[in-house]
Amino acid sequence: MKKLILLTVALAFMSVLPVTPASIGSDCTFKGKKLYGKVQVVTSFPDLKVQIVDSFPDLKVKKVTSFPDSCGLWQEVTSFPDLKIQFVTSFPDIKIKYVDSFPGR
Repeated sequence: MKKLILLTVALAFMSVLPVTPASIGSDCTFKGKKLYGKVQVVTSFPDLKVQIVDSFPDLKVKKVTSFPDSCGLWQEVTSFPDLKIQFVTSFPDIKIKYVDSFPGR
């Protein structure tokens, strides 16, 4: 009975905690990693865990084939990446939305 009460209190407390979006810096970095450049998709040991969403993204990403030199421009590569990401469906570090124009924060 005591465990059930503690579990109920814990769940009630967690439901009122605010969910804060990822804090992407004004220099387009997150935890010291720049969010543009050459990106490699991996299945383990990523620099960032990323979730693709349709609304309320932390970052709008445009896939490019060259010159990924500004915020939100990603060039997918298989070797020598600037950033390694892993796609997840829950508990991401950042949420992204793929766009054709106006990438960035």
